Amino acid sequence: MASWGVTPKIMRCNGGTGFSKQPEEEDRFSMLMDDILISILGRLDLRTAARMSVLSTWWRRLPWLLPELNIDVKDFLPIPRPNPIEAMDMDKAMASLTKATRSFLVNRHGESSSISTLHLKIYLVNDSLCEAGPLIGDAVESGLLKDLDLAILYKRDIWACSEEGMLQRGQPIDGFFSDYPVVLHCLTRLSLYTVRFEKLDMHHVLFDCCKQLKHLALSHCDVGAHSLFKIDAPNSKLLVLELTYCRFEILELVCLPKLEKLRCNTWVSRHAPLAFILVPSLGELELSCDAIHGQSEFKLSELLQGTTCIHTLTLGFKGENLWMQPEMRQLLPAFCKLRKLSVRGIFVEFDLLWTTAFLLAAPCIEILHIEVWEHICDVDDKSRQLHTERRSPQWEMQFDGPKNR
Repeated sequence: MASWGVTPKIMRCNGGTGFSKQPEEEDRFSMLMDDILISILGRLDLRTAARMSVLSTWWRRLPWLLPELNIDVKDFLPIPRPNPIEAMDMDKAMASLTKATRSFLVNRHGESSSISTLHLKIYLVNDSLCEAGPLIGDAVESGLLKDLDLAILYKRDIWACSEEGMLQRGQPIDGFFSDYPVVLHCLTRLSLYTVRFEKLDMHHVLFDCCKQLKHLALSHCDVGAHSLFKIDAPNSKLLVLELTYCRFEILELVCLPKLEKLRCNTWVSRHAPLAFILVPSLGELELSCDAIHGQSEFKLSELLQGTTCIHTLTLGFKGENLWMQPEMRQLLPAFCKLRKLSVRGIFVEFDLLWTTAFLLAAPCIEILHIEVWEHICDVDDKSRQLHTERRSPQWEMQFDGPKNR
C-alpha cells in the first residue's frame, strides 16, 4: 500500500454513541471555550463576573483568569445608588472593594496567570490607600500585576469641598507614594479629584516618582488658588494630560517631550491658561471654557507658540462669548499642519461667518466640525450671573494669504 505521509487519527469510542475528541483536541476546545467566556466576563462589572463563578466548576476559575480587572468602588454602593452618598455607604463600599481586591490579587485559587492592567477606582476614606498599598505592592513584586490605572475619587460634588479639605486630601496621597514606591513602577495612569498640593511638591510626586506614568487626569486640582505651575520633565513618558476645572493661573509646559494629547476644560485664569516651551510631540489639543466676568480674551496664536505639529484642534465655548481675540494671519504658523478642527458650543444666535477665518488660516485642513449650543434655559440672563452679556463675534475677514480650496 502506498504511503502518503499521513498518520490516521484513532478516535476513542464514547460509550457506543459516537467518538470523542483526541486529548489535544480537547485541550484546544477547552482553551477556546475559556477565551470566549473570559471575553464575556470582561464586559461585565467585577461583582457580576465574580458571581458567575458559582454557575459550575468550569466557571469557578474563570474570573481569576481575566487579564484586565476593573474594580470600581461605585459598583459596591447600594442599589439604587444614594444621592448624596452617605459616609456609612462609602465605608461599606470600600470594605467590599478591599475584600475583592485581596481576592483577585492574593487569593488566586491557584491561578498563576498575570494581570495586564488593574483599573482601580477608590474613595479616599479612612485608611483606604494604606490598605490598597500592600496588596498592589506585593502583586507588582511577584510579577502578577503589569500596569495600574488608579483613580482617587471625591465622594460628592467637587464644589462642595473647601480649600482646607482639598489640602487635607493631598497629604495621604503624598504619603501613599512615599510609603509604597514599588506601586509607582507600574502606575501608568492616574486620575486625581479635588486635591491641593500647596504644601507638597506636586511636580516631584507626579513626574519624579511616577516614572512610568503615561496618562494623567487632574480634576479640580491646584497648587494654591491662581498659582503658576511649571512642568519640566524631560524624562517623562507622559502621553496624555487632561485638566478639568483646575485653578492654575498659568500652566507652563517647559518640557514634556512625549506628550501627544492635551485637554484643558474650564479654566479660571484671567488670561491665557497655558504656555508651551518644548512639546515636540503635541498633536491633539482641546480648549473648552465658558467665559465669565473677569476673564480677558487672549490671542490663540500666542498661546500656541511653542507648538509645531498640532494636527487636531478642538475649541469649545459652551454657549458663551468667545474667549479668544479675532485674528487670522497670526494663526498661520500654528495651523500649518492642522488637519481636523472642531468648533463647539457656539451660541445658537451667533452668526458663523467668523469661523471661515480658520479655513483661511489652515490651508491643509481636511475636516471642519461646527456645533452650536442651543439650550432654552440658557437664554434667560438670570441664570447666567457669572457671565457677561452675549455678543456675536465681529471678525474682519480681509486676508490675502493662501486659500483653502
